[in-house]
Amino acid sequence: MRSIAIINQKGGVGKTTTAVNLSAALAEAGNKVWLIDMDPQAHASLHLGFAMEEEYLSVYDVLTAEVKLDEVRHPIEPNLWLTPSHIDLAAAEMELAGAVGREIILQDRMAEVAEDFDYVIFDCPPSLGILTLNALTTANEVFLPLQPHFLALHGLSKLLRTIELVGKRLNPELTLSNVIYCMFDTGTRLANEVVDDVEMFFVDQREANSIWANAGSFDTRIRRNIRLAEAPSHGESIFRYSPDSNGAQDYRSLAAEVMQQSLPEMEEELGHYQHESADEFLPAQSFDYHPQSIHEAFIENDLR
Repeated sequence: MRSIAIINQKGGVGKTTTAVNLSAALAEAGNKVWLIDMDPQAHASLHLGFAMEEEYLSVYDVLTAEVKLDEVRHPIEPNLWLTPSHIDLAAAEMELAGAVGREIILQDRMAEVAEDFDYVIFDCPPSLGILTLNALTTANEVFLPLQPHFLALHGLSKLLRTIELVGKRLNPELTLSNVIYCMFDTGTRLANEVVDDVEMFFVDQREANSIWANAGSFDTRIRRNIRLAEAPSHGESIFRYSPDSNGAQDYRSLAAEVMQQSLPEMEEELGHYQHESADEFLPAQSFDYHPQSIHEAFIENDLR
């Protein structure tokens, strides 16, 4: 099973669109896919037309009460299941402030899941708080959606340091494996220049002993497409709303690339990267000191 957190602290870069439509494309190809909506805005749930009834449980109940993930999983399409979010999830950060082990609640709940899936995909909120942290401690990969313009790159280094910290201290299996370029304007020079800058950054990191040292980008570019923007208002994935659109073609192509990867091969490519203890290893781009917890690191470095 591959568990993938789709994360970017900047909103409007195609994160939820990618989480929903990549999940739907993988399911369309015959894989068993489970999408977990970690965003209090519940946009992934709305995108798939899930109507949250009063009696339904959500991720909020999983994190704040003794509710198992199996109890909040709903079939949406053939091979595709959804664990929905709820606006109440916005209060989870405060409610869990004093909870012991609050960073690994979702990880513990996932260990209780009985059914096997080919892919578990987390749609993370556009922030670096306790909800995103729970997704990062549970996933073993990170996909980073980027819109190729300057503002979308702002804060990228902080996001990478956060992933580094989580990998070192809470989840030694975590790696940043791929970048996805979304809302790509094929005819603009700016888009290609930004892609070149990002590619050069990761090439420069090849020699560094870091979680993202061997990160790459998918060949597929998700082109800017009006059908992708319209699909959420109809409560459908792009494959149900406009299966022949450029958006559908791009996400099918992206899913094909994801399926071509295998986790053992990726681990070998990563050079059997070993996460050393905080006392033994401090990469050049990490922090100069060691806060007592990841949550404190968010606060002390303005990552929230």
